[in-house]
Amino acid sequence: MSGLQASSAPISPLPLNPSGPPGSPWSRLDRWIARPRSARTVVVWLSLYLTLAANWPLWNELARIGGAPSVYMPTVALMALLTVCGTVAMLSFTAWSRWMKPLWFAVVLLAAVVQHYMLSYRIVMDPSMVANAVQTDPDEVRDLLSWGLLLDVLLVAVVPAWALWRMRIAPQHIVSQAWRNAVLLIVAVALAVGGMLVMNRELAPLMRNNVHLRYMINPLASVYSAVAAVVKPMFRHSRKLIPVTAGTTLGASYAAQARPPLFVLIVGETARADHFALNGYARDTTPELAARHVLSFRDVHSCGTNTQASVPCMFSPLGKHDFEARKDDYENLMDVLQAAGLAVFWLDNQPGGCKGVCDRIPHASAFSPLDAAVKKTMCDGDECLDDVMLRGLDERLAALPAERRSKGVVLVMHQMGSHGPAYYKRSSPDVKRFMPECTTNALAECSHSELINAFDNSIAYTDRFLGKTIDWLQGQSTHYDTALLYLSDHGESLGEYGLFLHGAPYSFAPEVQKHIPMVMWFDAGMSARRKLSRPCLDADLDAPLTQDNLYHTVLGLMDVHNKTYKPALDALASCRG
Repeated sequence: MSGLQASSAPISPLPLNPSGPPGSPWSRLDRWIARPRSARTVVVWLSLYLTLAANWPLWNELARIGGAPSVYMPTVALMALLTVCGTVAMLSFTAWSRWMKPLWFAVVLLAAVVQHYMLSYRIVMDPSMVANAVQTDPDEVRDLLSWGLLLDVLLVAVVPAWALWRMRIAPQHIVSQAWRNAVLLIVAVALAVGGMLVMNRELAPLMRNNVHLRYMINPLASVYSAVAAVVKPMFRHSRKLIPVTAGTTLGASYAAQARPPLFVLIVGETARADHFALNGYARDTTPELAARHVLSFRDVHSCGTNTQASVPCMFSPLGKHDFEARKDDYENLMDVLQAAGLAVFWLDNQPGGCKGVCDRIPHASAFSPLDAAVKKTMCDGDECLDDVMLRGLDERLAALPAERRSKGVVLVMHQMGSHGPAYYKRSSPDVKRFMPECTTNALAECSHSELINAFDNSIAYTDRFLGKTIDWLQGQSTHYDTALLYLSDHGESLGEYGLFLHGAPYSFAPEVQKHIPMVMWFDAGMSARRKLSRPCLDADLDAPLTQDNLYHTVLGLMDVHNKTYKPALDALASCRG
């Protein structure tokens, strides 16, 4: 009958090797830890430990919301009960044998790492954050590593690592183990439900008004979000690609054009509208754009709070609501422009790529063709300053198919922009005029002013990059009617409300993660070609826009006719003669 047991091996005493004499406190503790225990006992102790040691962000947030101890202490006690019961319920499925020790320790490591980032950057571990983490490339991971991470993980993980190593798990009959585990699960769930019922009057409004709290329960939230972001898609139906390009044609402006259009669309990264001097920011972060008399739309909001959500959404014909509810994939703006016969090209300076938007059109990485000397001066690993996209741009343009080029060109540049937390890496020394700046990715080690300086320097670098791109377009004006549109993918938290970085769930993300800059520039040829009225455009700079407008604005500007085009979402439609 030994095959019916979780483990039939005899329990042999482990060598204690205490650091002190046999009667020392350390020796007695070591012997107590090494006693045989059931896996259920280990699960309960581990749940209690993680609740106390790995949930400081949750306790701090409850204290902030409650204000006075008399208000928040009962809530902290209830949330501690719910966290313990929830963790016990989750781990009860693993309460079998000593072979579960690596899994238990993995949960400890996960909780320790998640707590570090919640404390350091005030993020929450919702499914979108996990999906964003899965998309993170090695260079972005490197920016997030620090000695502080190692220290925080060791502080949480050393004690349970030692305890799990010393602890012995008593073998039990499988049937007995199963029903006892079931009882443990039922008791944990019952206690949690009872606590919620007793304090429902206080708990219900708290959780309804502070949705982010549910994603701060550690490690439950991390495990749930990982399942939602990684496992759930495995059980979804296979998405099919819905075509939208049928019947796409070029408009009347192409019939007798003297010059074809050349349109550059720059997808920014992590820029905030309120840090653009063009939009009223006190610091002069955008002198190059101001000198080129661009249009800066001041009330624009993103589709999401991370690149994975925003970039595919802004290029979609569906709009935010329908895009997030879709069951299948749809062709996007780049597909439509290519179907119209235009030459299209996507140039990426993000190691994470175009998030699927450029999969069906010609595209390239700005990093791949660079020689060693350029990489040494402009790159840190696979991350380069955005100016690398301007190198060899004439050759890239000339390499596009001549037949398509003769009709018109759309070039998309995907920036590294102000990607954090290593903001200081996003600007070159000659534009760092806001000093001293934060020169580490451990933002807690910097003052708020140093953090703002580093971020503003990255905005100043983007300003210069956009100015250089406009200058390049002006150089092409003898052969093309040229225009530029810049739009960031999302914003960034820089300490407001104790939050850093981006990726908060959209429903309660702060305004600074959603309010983004949008800039447009036209040469005289493009303005005349599309009969654009500058006074009319200047009067509309405060009109509320979102990334939903991008798809239709670009189709309208490029005079591409497609059944998905909606004039009401074309930001320029009312100012075209």
